[in-house]
Amino acid sequence: MTVAFTDIEIAADLLAPHIIPTPLVYSPLFSRRFGGDVYLKMENLQKTGSFKIRGAAHKLLKRSGEIGPRGVVAASAGNHAQGVAIAARDAGIPAVIVMPEWASISKQEATRGYGGQVILHGQSVEESLQKALELSESGRTFIHPFDDPDIIAGQGTIGLEILSELPETDAVIVPLGGGGLISGIATAVKSIRPAVNIIGVEPAFCPSAHASRQERKRVRVTAKTSIADGISVKQLGEANFEIIERLVDDIVLVDEEAIASAILTLLESKKILAEGAGAVPLAALMSGAVGITPGSRTVLVISGGNVDSPLLGRIITKGLVKNGRIMRVQVRISDTPGSLARVLSLIAEARANVLHIDHHRYARNLPLYTTAVDLELETRGGPHIREIKKTLSDAGYDITIECRI
Repeated sequence: MTVAFTDIEIAADLLAPHIIPTPLVYSPLFSRRFGGDVYLKMENLQKTGSFKIRGAAHKLLKRSGEIGPRGVVAASAGNHAQGVAIAARDAGIPAVIVMPEWASISKQEATRGYGGQVILHGQSVEESLQKALELSESGRTFIHPFDDPDIIAGQGTIGLEILSELPETDAVIVPLGGGGLISGIATAVKSIRPAVNIIGVEPAFCPSAHASRQERKRVRVTAKTSIADGISVKQLGEANFEIIERLVDDIVLVDEEAIASAILTLLESKKILAEGAGAVPLAALMSGAVGITPGSRTVLVISGGNVDSPLLGRIITKGLVKNGRIMRVQVRISDTPGSLARVLSLIAEARANVLHIDHHRYARNLPLYTTAVDLELETRGGPHIREIKKTLSDAGYDITIECRI
């Protein structure tokens, strides 16, 4: 299976009425930080919050006369499911989406909201794919999430948009999972500007493309649960592997801490909500896995923004802790009126914000008229934490536990 540049041009014409040409945003902050011009390709602003609708819609539009009598079937834990569901709805075609049993409720409901019939099956995406293939034998057309030339061509339209806005692009950093996104972008970009450096980024917990490049053949890896679940694919597609080997210049890995930090940085500094998969290009820069040539122009593909609210909360808290923005201190005070107010007054003078208070009057080893107070505080970082500790100690308070959470 091959994908030509003309396939991507045709895909762009077909998709024009059906997708959003997402913005390419220059970031002064990241440009100063990393030493070159950094741009963000905002596919998190695409319909359904992800680039996936490009490939799905292209497949349905191009093959409309070949769709089975019972519509289409796909398997996905999230973004591909939503992309197929909305593309099928717009085309007036029934869609069945098989999702693993652990798929988040929000993504299940979003898929149903776009008109897809959701079937929960299997403990992995691979098991869901197998079920979808079984369903395709009864009159439904199977839509693969990445190993399909029509899907690749649809995703490749992102590359056309990047170069139409920034013809002098020097590098594009792309999330890499099954390989559909980077295969399409690399085909488009290298056809127009062969010197552009195409870099794929994978989570270290699921390094299938990285391992495949080292072995020079497709390799199936054992994966751990990753924040970047959208690109945690255990084996590259066949067509994708061939294109990646030919056109992708480098593949790097980023760990979970780097991904979480990138999500938080995008949210705090740029007000951009990116899912784990969408944040890995920035994680590659922040971790040093990828460097920028001074004066060059680099595009980070923010591939999606569909992150579950509970996970986002955990990521934010963990990031704040890592950066010293949250601390927990236990202070022993006299169990008399006004004692707590005096402690809180000192904390206010130190310009810390109280997030949570918990009293322990009956803890073991506490004197009868003493109360242990756990305080969770929002701070400005390490130096501020030390200032708060000194303020309380100088005031004579017994600080028995002091830690970052």
